[in-house]
Amino acid sequence: MTTYKEVYEGWRADPEGFWVEAAKAIDWTTPPTRALDDANAPFYRWYADGECNTCWNAVDRHVEAGHGDRVAIIHDSPITHSKHEITYAELRDRVASLAGALRAKGVEKGDRVIIYMPMVPEALEAMLACARIGAVHSVVFGGFAAHELAVRIDDATPKAIIAASCGLEPGRVVHYKPLVEAAIEQSKHKPDFCVIFQREQEVAKLIEGRDHDWHAFQYGTEPAECVPVGGADPLYILYTSGTTGQPKGVVRPNAGHMVALLWTMKNIYGVEAGDVYWAASDVGWVVGHSYIAYAPLLAGCTTIVFEGKPVGTPDAGTFWRVISEHGVKVLFTAPTAFRAIKREDPKGEFVGKYDLSCLKTLFLAGERADPPTIEWAQKQLKVPVIDHWWQTETGYAIAANPVGLEMLPVKLGSPTVPMPGYDVQILDEAGHPLPAGTLGAIAVKLPLPPGTLPTLWNADDRFKKSYLTTFPGYYETGDAGMMDEDGYLYIMARTDDVINVAGHRLSTGAMEEVLASHQDVAECAVIGVADELKGQLPMGFLCLNAGCNRPHDEIVRECVALVRNEIGPVAAFKLAVVVPRLPKTRTGKILRGTMSRIADGESFKMPATIDDPAILDEVKEAVGTLGYPSQA
Repeated sequence: MTTYKEVYEGWRADPEGFWVEAAKAIDWTTPPTRALDDANAPFYRWYADGECNTCWNAVDRHVEAGHGDRVAIIHDSPITHSKHEITYAELRDRVASLAGALRAKGVEKGDRVIIYMPMVPEALEAMLACARIGAVHSVVFGGFAAHELAVRIDDATPKAIIAASCGLEPGRVVHYKPLVEAAIEQSKHKPDFCVIFQREQEVAKLIEGRDHDWHAFQYGTEPAECVPVGGADPLYILYTSGTTGQPKGVVRPNAGHMVALLWTMKNIYGVEAGDVYWAASDVGWVVGHSYIAYAPLLAGCTTIVFEGKPVGTPDAGTFWRVISEHGVKVLFTAPTAFRAIKREDPKGEFVGKYDLSCLKTLFLAGERADPPTIEWAQKQLKVPVIDHWWQTETGYAIAANPVGLEMLPVKLGSPTVPMPGYDVQILDEAGHPLPAGTLGAIAVKLPLPPGTLPTLWNADDRFKKSYLTTFPGYYETGDAGMMDEDGYLYIMARTDDVINVAGHRLSTGAMEEVLASHQDVAECAVIGVADELKGQLPMGFLCLNAGCNRPHDEIVRECVALVRNEIGPVAAFKLAVVVPRLPKTRTGKILRGTMSRIADGESFKMPATIDDPAILDEVKEAVGTLGYPSQA
């Protein structure tokens, strides 16, 4: 068996040869003559002279190989109390039908289509239908505010919008169609037409001439075959929040995306064709693109589309039910999901109610996986719990434990080691490499590997300014961390979450790790707040386990003492408060930057991705009890 070290060193010695070999795993209409085109650096292109089709590789080729009766998608919705399966043959027919209807309405190769859907199989079918005819899809998280949708309509200038009549949250219906109407009203660019998937929970009113019912739209049209596209042609645009408030359109190219994702399924996740793979995320985010829609289907796996929550649909045992019922081999989710489950069921009583013998590995990503959460998951599930680190921009793991190659020793708090394609360096502010164990900016030496962003949609200059300017010759990740003597990477914070306390650069992530180890703390966040004397001071927010009745001031005192013992007086950690919940994006990322601005009394833009804006008032109230914003 090949070791990680052999594979990584093999890539380093011959990157071109490594990616040429990896490209043999996908079907090509015209195979590429080389992997990397660096003629227009830093705008690198992979497999640019090859031709392929992503939908063919994800769907048709499995049917052609005789696996049409294998289940491609399982839809499990505890909110509607429904479950159903779609085979690869059924998926091909459904996708070809929708693609044919889009083509009949004038959608061609290179045209953009915005998809605004909840967690239903039709969301994946819409993505694949675009890929089938070479159209570029841009999925916007279902239920996003009208203004945010309008901004994306104006940037992507779509020919069509595909949406659902509604989305479903526990106890409420989210009305999608009025949001689409308001967005089109606000946007300068107007789509030619809309396709609406009517859900029985709410049937939307259609505008004659512009809006089409999902089923009627496809009636009597000719199914579309797969259209070959250039290897470097875009498959999709996915918007990620930008610091200016104007979202950044990350471009994902067809060929490199397929090659990289297929490589990860076997080598990182250790799954084969026919396995059931579940990424508990949403199609509106990068995890949903990479590991609900594309990677499992490219690998011939069964993917799960789950419409529910880790707790409350109906209880903290929902994940275990899904794993047990559907025979899930690998679960991939955010640490937030596990913290929510742990908070509701700290003793893991629900785990014992299900047979989880099918589960082989749990992967976590999306934010730092704190050691107490990993330890809790290890104890409850008795399987390897693997933290790995990546970004919307990269589309797959920068650092991981390559379980499919070899299981490396787990070090709590580390997403393990860089993957082939990523030459990761820790740099000081001047761009010089730092020694092992030193906190610095995490950067990746150019070129980035296949499948990562080649640029931003219609914004080459912004791409360079956002990622390539701070450290020439490197991609700036925006994360801070360090590497140990064994080459293990530690992601400690976003670069702007490294705080400066009286000249000492301290990681808020390290403090959070200590606080999370307290027996009563379910989850926590640490931010930096302005201080006249020391420049900045850390402030901790603590959410407690369900059923914890101890006095809050007692828990706060213990937490302050913990940080003092573990990190030392240098951290100057004295400010902490218990809160009922933390403000997060819908993917579970804690909005630390917004919390800092509230504590410092600065104005802030309401984050478009916030789960519940009312939480910010709770933060304001909590920091007020600590005497912030300071009147000094």
